Amino acid sequence: MANIVTRTAEGVMDWFNARAPGFMPVYRKHMSEYYAPKNFNIWYIFGVLSIVVLVNQILTGIFLTMHFKPSAAEAFASVEYIMRDVEWGWLIRYMHSTGASLFFIVVYIHMFRGLMYGSYQKPRELVWILGMLIYLVLMAEAFLGYVLPWGQMSFWGAKVIISLFGAIPVIGNGLTEWIMGDYLPSDATLNRFFALHVIALPLVLLLLVVLHIFALHEVGSNNPDGVEIKKGPKGNRWSPTAPADGVPFHPYYTVKDGFYVGCFLIVAAFIVFFAPAMGGWFLEHDNFSEANRLVTPEHIKPVWYYTPYYAMLRVVPNKLGGVLVMFGAIAILFLVPWLDRAKVKSYRYRGVLSKLLLGVFAICFVWLGKIGAGPGTDPVETIVGRFLTAFYFLFFLTMPIWTKIDKTKPVPERVTTHD
Repeated sequence: MANIVTRTAEGVMDWFNARAPGFMPVYRKHMSEYYAPKNFNIWYIFGVLSIVVLVNQILTGIFLTMHFKPSAAEAFASVEYIMRDVEWGWLIRYMHSTGASLFFIVVYIHMFRGLMYGSYQKPRELVWILGMLIYLVLMAEAFLGYVLPWGQMSFWGAKVIISLFGAIPVIGNGLTEWIMGDYLPSDATLNRFFALHVIALPLVLLLLVVLHIFALHEVGSNNPDGVEIKKGPKGNRWSPTAPADGVPFHPYYTVKDGFYVGCFLIVAAFIVFFAPAMGGWFLEHDNFSEANRLVTPEHIKPVWYYTPYYAMLRVVPNKLGGVLVMFGAIAILFLVPWLDRAKVKSYRYRGVLSKLLLGVFAICFVWLGKIGAGPGTDPVETIVGRFLTAFYFLFFLTMPIWTKIDKTKPVPERVTTHD
């Protein structure tokens, strides 16, 4: 029986390769003959997890669009219909809403790993830029999707965020009306946000993900040691020309990643079934009430993954200044490959100064998120937020100085294993 199955599988593969010969070289280049460093650790699983969540968002989104009505009069009721009357609709909706937050969790950790191991340094500048474009599109995609349920926070959050464009001199008011299609978030806003959320931005996101992976596989993956395995000795058990410190991505890392994906899905399932709102962090309580333009929520704030930038916006007294600071906080991330002047990639071989500043930066970002999620009425919190915002920018603006003067340890010629 096993021989019959094997012969059948080989026959199918031969038939497919004869009619689409271009697929097998692509598979070999990016899977079985792509040699990844053999010293990957747990920090390197979050890129794969982000792809898993992306697939979840696309599949659940398709099913949600079958029942959702992008109309100001019917949107909220259609979500309620999905939750109450569509078979397993509640599960699909919670998988989608939980997936949005999980997407940002794995992306933020993925970005932090890039900062920690210098994955943006030469020759991976383009990989970082494409990753940042993915982050930017993901933020826009999540914002559009957050507006669609047409709950109280969806409506007022959209009004506040879109009104920020009104701070732009000369064209601000016209730009705000053009984005909304009206003077307030309305039917026109919901329709265009729906079109962008389900068609335009997912296509852009998928294209950027493919380009990100192709660019990464062209220059090779970084590793915790920051050693370029392509420049090291050649020859291993699979190929005499392959890097000696590399192993085929498939099956070695696909099997390893499969284990972590299983663990991740268990955690995700626990959240979906037992705490889909996560105490108001994943699904805010005000969004379970239909949008009412005559009733303003007590505290208007975005979802948790925007709160660090919202805190920066809020602690700046001038509206235009706040908008510039908020968008500048994202734009400066694109410049990291050219701001870092360190002689070594990985923080494993950098000095105490670099490690300390990176740790404080991570705490600063999380603290800003906490401030942005609050009511914003505490003057002490506002002062603290200004100091944290200043540190956020100084971390990057002074990076050429402290990365250059910081002491570094000798980097090994070949990758090492660190348990």
